[in-house]
Amino acid sequence: MASFMLSFLLIVSPLWPLGENPLVGDPYVIVNTATNELAFIVEGEVKQEFQIATGHEYNQTPEGEFNIIVKAMNPYYRKHDIEGGDKDNPLGTRWIGFDANGTDGRIFGLHGTNQPSSIGSRITKGCVRLNNSDVEILYEVIPIGSKILIISSEKNFEELGREHGAIE
Repeated sequence: MASFMLSFLLIVSPLWPLGENPLVGDPYVIVNTATNELAFIVEGEVKQEFQIATGHEYNQTPEGEFNIIVKAMNPYYRKHDIEGGDKDNPLGTRWIGFDANGTDGRIFGLHGTNQPSSIGSRITKGCVRLNNSDVEILYEVIPIGSKILIISSEKNFEELGREHGAIE
């Protein structure tokens, strides 16, 4: 019985979706590097939009459709050995990592900041930076297994959502 339940959970888990992914209604994130904006789509409509910072010309934010695979509260900043929650930690209060370029969700992600004035700029080393209050909202509503689309486009979020199956 236990093996049956485990098999059932693995089949219906958002980490192993059946059919096309995303399905209309599934949580979906779109990052538009042309406008430095992020949209959260769920139930087939854009629910929230946020201003963001993205990668500068030598460390561009990778484009494509990826999977959210890691989430962390008060993330540790390995590069400079800064503990999570420290005011000097550039990752802010939350980390939502995705598997861009074959990585493990610990290299590229959505994260907060200790430099809120940087939002709207192309200044990161490839990540998507948000105000801490914004990434805290997203942390609560984006489940592991969700898709994230990173694109540079002049189209609006509704058009992009329709093109990528998140909106009918």
